[in-house]
Amino acid sequence: MKVLMILAALIILAAAAVFFEIYREVHHFRITRYEIKSSRLSGLRRETKILFLSDLHNRVYGYGNRDLLQAVRDEKPDLILIGGDMLIGKENTPFDTALDFVRQLPSVCRVFYVNGNHEGRMKEYSEIYKGAYKKYRCSLKEAGVVFLENEICDINLNGQKLSVCGLELPVCTYRKFHKSDINAGIITEYLGRFPEKDRSKTDPESKQNSCYTILLAHNPAYMDAYLDWGADLILSGHLHGGLVRMPGIGGIVTPQGFFFPKYSGEMTREGGQTVIVSRGLGSHTLNIRLFNTPELISITLAPE
Repeated sequence: MKVLMILAALIILAAAAVFFEIYREVHHFRITRYEIKSSRLSGLRRETKILFLSDLHNRVYGYGNRDLLQAVRDEKPDLILIGGDMLIGKENTPFDTALDFVRQLPSVCRVFYVNGNHEGRMKEYSEIYKGAYKKYRCSLKEAGVVFLENEICDINLNGQKLSVCGLELPVCTYRKFHKSDINAGIITEYLGRFPEKDRSKTDPESKQNSCYTILLAHNPAYMDAYLDWGADLILSGHLHGGLVRMPGIGGIVTPQGFFFPKYSGEMTREGGQTVIVSRGLGSHTLNIRLFNTPELISITLAPE
């Protein structure tokens, strides 16, 4: 009997510790820093910092999200990229929290925004959501946010040519227990072109003028297609880190109901390409995180 009582007490303590850790993680965020060095970044005059934000889902860190905004400012980024799902696409759910936060970001630096499945749902079913997406988008555009809805924007950042590509797949590609047939050809149809290839092998003088391609694609379930398409850097989110993360395994489950996704919340090098999947800044439906603290991603780019 005494052994059973001790065992029961240990189970209760372990459960309490788990619940405390889940509560702590849901209400805090961290800054995850990555460095990318590439010969295709030879045009950079100095190290350049990009912040990647995704899946806020109306989460608030400090009054008016001042803690998150201050963290963004403290990083002193050259470019901010948003990977979607900053709001919650649900009927009668206001988007003010996401709007108030995101519209302050252009005062820090240039901001590009690609839609996730929540913005996509509001956009695709505009009548159901009473035009909420259009209002949200217009307000952010007025503040200086650039939306990339299956569009590519070519910019020069500290001497380096960048193609920032925003891929927006249809809402049907996010269905539960389903994976659509997405390939590089389909991505080209959506975006209108392939990435500019490095011409340095045939023209050595052109190496410093090569264009580095960044693909913002919310759902990492189609990562093989993104890699085949040829982007140098692919930024995704959507999976919320897999809810629970296990050492050596990674994320456990995706929102579409698939277990142990290959890419769920880390940086991975695939030959000369880089994949970064954000664990996101918020949560939705299942408000659970374990060993999976929400994150703001800070990426330093430098020539190799």
